[in-house]
Amino acid sequence: MSTKNQGVGALKKHKVGLLSVVAMLYCACAAGAFGIEEMITESGPGLSILMLVFFPFVWSVPICLGVAELGSVLPGEGGPFVWIKEAFGEFWSFMSTFLFGISFYVGNAIFVVLSVGYLSYIVELTVLQEALIKLFFVIIFTVINLMGVKEVGKVSVVLTALVLLAFALVAVVGFANWNQNPMEPMIPQGSGVMEGIGGCAAICVWMYTGYLSIPALAGEMENPQLIPKATIISLPLVTLTYVLPTLAGLASVGNWENWTTDGATGGVGYSTVLTENIGPYMGLFFCVVAIASNLAIFNSQIASGSRGFFVLSDANLFPRFMSKVSKNKGVPYVSILVYSAVTILLLKYDFTALVLLEVAFSLGTYALVALSLLRIRKKIPLEQRDKALFKVPGGKLGLKYCGYTPAAAAAFVMLINGTDYFLGGIMLLPLAVVFYIFFKKCYGGFYKENPVLYPINPATGLAAGDIVRIGVFGLFVGVYSMISVPFLRWYEGGWGPEYYAQTYGTGFLSDFDCMLNILLIYGIVMTLVGAAVFAVGRKKDHCLAKELVS
Repeated sequence: MSTKNQGVGALKKHKVGLLSVVAMLYCACAAGAFGIEEMITESGPGLSILMLVFFPFVWSVPICLGVAELGSVLPGEGGPFVWIKEAFGEFWSFMSTFLFGISFYVGNAIFVVLSVGYLSYIVELTVLQEALIKLFFVIIFTVINLMGVKEVGKVSVVLTALVLLAFALVAVVGFANWNQNPMEPMIPQGSGVMEGIGGCAAICVWMYTGYLSIPALAGEMENPQLIPKATIISLPLVTLTYVLPTLAGLASVGNWENWTTDGATGGVGYSTVLTENIGPYMGLFFCVVAIASNLAIFNSQIASGSRGFFVLSDANLFPRFMSKVSKNKGVPYVSILVYSAVTILLLKYDFTALVLLEVAFSLGTYALVALSLLRIRKKIPLEQRDKALFKVPGGKLGLKYCGYTPAAAAAFVMLINGTDYFLGGIMLLPLAVVFYIFFKKCYGGFYKENPVLYPINPATGLAAGDIVRIGVFGLFVGVYSMISVPFLRWYEGGWGPEYYAQTYGTGFLSDFDCMLNILLIYGIVMTLVGAAVFAVGRKKDHCLAKELVS
């Protein structure tokens, strides 16, 4: 098979400015403050604002600093794939990229659905009209992405400008009409602090997620060093977009119990600040902004989400057709088209549960990227780097902060995301190992390109040392599952049984104790299997790996 128009080497470098990269990052991470409304009613206005201000210091700040250093030292198509590959090798880079790719595929259609939902507030639509508009949105932004990263950036700049203007207006008008304490109450009456923090943290992670998206496009930019700069710029921009309009809105219109993203129910939100203080017509303006916001995210999601399986294909860990690149534009057109086709298929399904399940897949990648920072700092020490490259400030303490804090936060948020979603997510994770084994045997993986650097075990057909790695994975999943049982019983025990019974009615998901028992049994089995596989690998596969490398 000809590889002339395949793989990373066939990508065209586009001249993308700093403003465009900042806009793409902003769209991937925020594109407005929509979604925070649910956090306010769940956890209370005071705690929500505190979490919006302080949560970035345990999540987005260390992630942004780490991503900026990694992107500066190792810029390349695939971003996290390149970093985790350098830090931990083939198995873990596949696992993270595959699961991260699935999370993009599963969650992307929701932004198109939300866009049309906001449009239906403006004009009454039939079922057929809604379906056609959804299809139109997918097609138009697919075409934009097929034109290249430069065009994606231009569209992102326009949409970002509109969104920032709208939320800046909310902040100005809200502060000008300040009439009450926006921090009261701190938490809803009858709610506990831990319960409130749990509800906030899960949403905060979602609101402050997206910083790994644009580094995946580094191989298509003439100057990929703009990505680290844009990452640092986008962080305060995103945080201010969340904090200022929320503070201003609560201070001016209050009514925190009725804040919602669903404007059709007559609830309160950011648009209320403008409609009450300027005029009812501003509700129409904010509907347009909401549509732009969701389409901005969708545009950036196509760009970044389609690159995961592209780089896996280029690395011989996925079907080769996914690595095809267009001759004229030099973009991975097949992966973009497949991504858009899956989005179209998901448009007609109620996949809310799947969207929440994908949190388990994306958080693992964020944790591995954070830990990669520590490993790569050892492999490529500062004295071997160009002094102009970005580095995490604060010396060893700053490095540990950026490496360990996001990993710990990811593990915590996984647990408080809900027993049902934790159970579903952690039980699906081992499927990625099955896919790795299958694709490795079918396509060869890293061994195919560099058999000396990435030797295989002739007995298994996998990379030397993979049995040990699979054992470590099994041990981690098993121990994590067992640890989750007492934590979830403590965290959700007071309200969990009643909540899940009401939510699901019947089935094992309706039985809180049953879910915990499944987690315990699953954890024990995975721990035993992982330990056995690890022992076999240490005895046979690990020694072979050392011999082959030496």
